[in-house]
Amino acid sequence: MALQGRVAIITGSGGGLGREHALYLARKGAKVVVNDLSQGAADAVAEEIRAAGGEALAVAASVTDEAAVSAMVNQTVETWGRIDILINNAGILRDKSFAKMDMADFRLVVDVHLMGAAICTKAVWEQMRQQQFGRIVMTTSSSGLYGNFGQANYGAAKMALVGFMQTLSIEGEKYGIRVNCLAPTAATQMTADILPEAALKALDPALVSPALLPLVVDGAPTRTVICAGAGHFATATITLSQGRYIGGGDDAGERLIAAWDAVSDQTGALVPNYGFTQAEREVQSVVAASTT
Repeated sequence: MALQGRVAIITGSGGGLGREHALYLARKGAKVVVNDLSQGAADAVAEEIRAAGGEALAVAASVTDEAAVSAMVNQTVETWGRIDILINNAGILRDKSFAKMDMADFRLVVDVHLMGAAICTKAVWEQMRQQQFGRIVMTTSSSGLYGNFGQANYGAAKMALVGFMQTLSIEGEKYGIRVNCLAPTAATQMTADILPEAALKALDPALVSPALLPLVVDGAPTRTVICAGAGHFATATITLSQGRYIGGGDDAGERLIAAWDAVSDQTGALVPNYGFTQAEREVQSVVAASTT
């Protein structure tokens, strides 16, 4: 069992995709903390795990409640001595076109998805640093990576989680903490009103959860975005084109327009190892231009 002896916290796991994650990781040997807003929902999933021979705790807590999350983490460590895996799965939707969306719904979605993930990650971070091992998965979305009508709040929060992953993977590397993202497509309460019936049948949430395994085992990668749905898996990256040195001057904007195809050409594009790669490339282009 690939996760024998590991301890995992899965937020929002009282139903839907989170429930499938909890059952899947438990089958792979992990001891699972089933977190949900509803104690009853969390209890039901924890009982499923125990009935199958696994170990589980059921904890009702909002991921936006720092005190409740801290208490959940403390309870986990007191019970099992460590926390190896955190799956930031909890989320909500408040879909409307941006013209019709009020800021309260924008803030609520960002608060649950982004701040909830930050609160939970902060709560386990020091434990993982001390034990020199951690596996954290953020739940992003194609709505964040590529956009989706009516989901400006959700897309903004989901893309923010990719940026969160990028930085934490750098900061956690020397402590054995690996941070990745999962972009799932699944038929859940969150997608029931969005996808057609035929698609919902194909998008069984259970077909997404196997994407977690390579992200949480001992040999896991870091800074990976894996897209999963209907049994299909792919990875997504944010690339940087080779670009073109334009220089300055009053007509720099016009020269940029003229060179737009070359600037945006993805031939030879790279995936930077860190954000400062952009600045390094820009300075190098100045030096190269000044020596020719």
